[in-house]
Amino acid sequence: MENVTVSAHIEPDTRFRVTPFADRAYPFVSLRIGGDSVEIALLAAPGTSEALRNLAAAAIEAAGALDAMTADMPEVTGRG
Repeated sequence: MENVTVSAHIEPDTRFRVTPFADRAYPFVSLRIGGDSVEIALLAAPGTSEALRNLAAAAIEAAGALDAMTADMPEVTGRG
């Protein structure tokens, strides 16, 4: 990765889009993650597919951690 740090909250309506650019001189894939006010574009060139697989595995691990957290939390009920 290059030198940039981005922070954004993933919301239930976050959009994901993959666009391949099959240019013969410089082929790459764009992975866009976006919402209403923030969009992150990851550009992956040939040779980086394993990094994308690792990103997907980390996202699955994070989702599992969130599921476990919410399963362990007692349900909060409103007053009134």
